[in-house]
Amino acid sequence: MTQLPLSRRSFLRTTAALAGVAAFCRDSAADNADDFDGFTVGIQSYTFRKFALEQALKRTQELGLKYAEFYNGHIKPTSTPEAIAAAKKLCSEYGITPIAFGVERFTKNHDANKKLFDFAAALGIKYLSADPDPDSFDSLDKLCDESKIAIAIHPHGPQGKGKHRWYSADVILKAVKDHNPLIGTCLDTGHLIRMEQLGEKLDPADQVRKMGDRNFGIHLKDHDNKRKEDVPFGDKTGELDVPGVLKALKEVKFKGYISIEYEANPDDPSADVKKCVAYLKDAAKKLG
Repeated sequence: MTQLPLSRRSFLRTTAALAGVAAFCRDSAADNADDFDGFTVGIQSYTFRKFALEQALKRTQELGLKYAEFYNGHIKPTSTPEAIAAAKKLCSEYGITPIAFGVERFTKNHDANKKLFDFAAALGIKYLSADPDPDSFDSLDKLCDESKIAIAIHPHGPQGKGKHRWYSADVILKAVKDHNPLIGTCLDTGHLIRMEQLGEKLDPADQVRKMGDRNFGIHLKDHDNKRKEDVPFGDKTGELDVPGVLKALKEVKFKGYISIEYEANPDDPSADVKKCVAYLKDAAKKLG
């Protein structure tokens, strides 16, 4: 992979972009502060993948959440401007703000990558959770610099008997450390926990600390490795230390988005997600 040093002009533009992203997140956090003590918390809409967009929004609203990271089953990156405008209007009607989108693959095809960034800009989001090819970073450097939209690389744990190419903070950080500061992570606590199935125990809180200021988002979910399925936060069979992850996020001065994601019981996970929301609110308030 070719690593391009940032010019002074690009560095200054990127520094300004980071300040803009931080301001965007501070405003979002202020709206969410009463519920989650300053964290910007929403749903990963994949949780409601069995439902159409409006039904997913309705369930998100019923959970008391005000933000969403959408996946391409609910809003298509290939949508027309009119369709994007209609989706945004529907979000507004339910009091839901789009904050991120993904997980999307990026390649060395700059034009294809740019279309995803243009879509993100039209949707009004600041983050794209991503699974980029290693040879895509030169293109992503330019697009992040131009758009001020961040790339948040998502680990996906075990892939059959092997590891996903971005399975840990160490692997991601090694790849991005010399690239645009707007290229970082959307760590997935469930997939980090799943790595134990391959004999590699990863502590999500420690992974957050390793990524430092390149943490842009997080998919917060717990997992039972014996049953190989997600469980609500606080479930006795789960392994996620939610307070520990929140503490780590505070330590790295995290200003990004937390997406609650739940992959079990897709026919209607609302009851389990409601438990996750309540547990997260309590943990955030206790952390202070």
